[in-house]
Amino acid sequence: MKRRTLIGLGAALAASGWSVRRATAGNRYYNGPITDHFDGTRFFNPGGTLPRGFGDLLRWQWQRDRAPWPDHVAVTAAIPDARTADLRVTMVGHATVLIQAGGINILLDPVWSHRASPVSFAGPARVTAPGIAWDALPPIDVVLLSHNHYDHMCIDTLRRLHGRRAMPVLTPLGNDTILRDAIDGIDARAGDWGDVLEGGGVTARLLRAHHWSARGTRDRSHALWCSFAVDTPAGRLFVSGDTGYDRGRPYAAAAEHGPYRLAILPIGAYAPRWFMKGQHQDPAEAVTGFRALGASWAMAHHWGTFRLTDEARDDPPAGLAAALADQGIDPARFRVILPGTAWDVPA
Repeated sequence: MKRRTLIGLGAALAASGWSVRRATAGNRYYNGPITDHFDGTRFFNPGGTLPRGFGDLLRWQWQRDRAPWPDHVAVTAAIPDARTADLRVTMVGHATVLIQAGGINILLDPVWSHRASPVSFAGPARVTAPGIAWDALPPIDVVLLSHNHYDHMCIDTLRRLHGRRAMPVLTPLGNDTILRDAIDGIDARAGDWGDVLEGGGVTARLLRAHHWSARGTRDRSHALWCSFAVDTPAGRLFVSGDTGYDRGRPYAAAAEHGPYRLAILPIGAYAPRWFMKGQHQDPAEAVTGFRALGASWAMAHHWGTFRLTDEARDDPPAGLAAALADQGIDPARFRVILPGTAWDVPA
């Protein structure tokens, strides 16, 4: 295998949450009763598709048809107000969003690192700098952490946040163990799908998503993944982690806990569809899900920062615009917010 192919495979392993770890018996992070989505060792998507295996990963790498990406896209970083009276969202990059709601500052899946990878020398590198410089970040009251893939859970970033504020982190089962093992004294609060967690002035109900988890090759789906319905002083929000569309079931379940003022939905990392469909929705599915939620407004995330899959960088927003037109939805209701840009969400 050529060196270039090895490097590409290493990047894909990192992007998919894979790295080489020592084997251990049983679940590494969670010990609890068997449920409809936990078999005693691994979490799973009930009635859904299984995550692709290592053989499929190799097949994807050998057959990849990657659209070109820029090496760098300029960003003018935002300088947020310390607090906001109503509802404002600022795009940091990829899945990281600052949500300012009624005087409370919420950070979603914070990643300020240069790479989404278990190592600093390989793996997907940032194309856009963080839309908020670290020193300009306002005090964070609570972190919502959807799952443990490296483009969503960055231990270095969370350690720095903990050192500044020691804020609570609300996350699904098993991820709290990862955080406590890595960061002394972190206030990690974990729950199952359907559980309600409180912290930092918000209440968050953990909802199903169609995804998987891993930090290495021996902990596949040992920690849970989720989306959130979040009650804030500025209204209820739906905040999606990574998810496949899964026949619309995650959205149908979430709609029961609406209405939502704002939905934050992923639109990227979806190509090729044969490999990604079970774990990442595409823009058309995101629009269909937005309609099912009945949310007043939506913001797109999970695109354009790290080159994880094969679509071009600009394909997700272009696909979103086309899907909104096809489904007769005003594009002002479902917005693409660039890194460093803030949006005051209408009432």
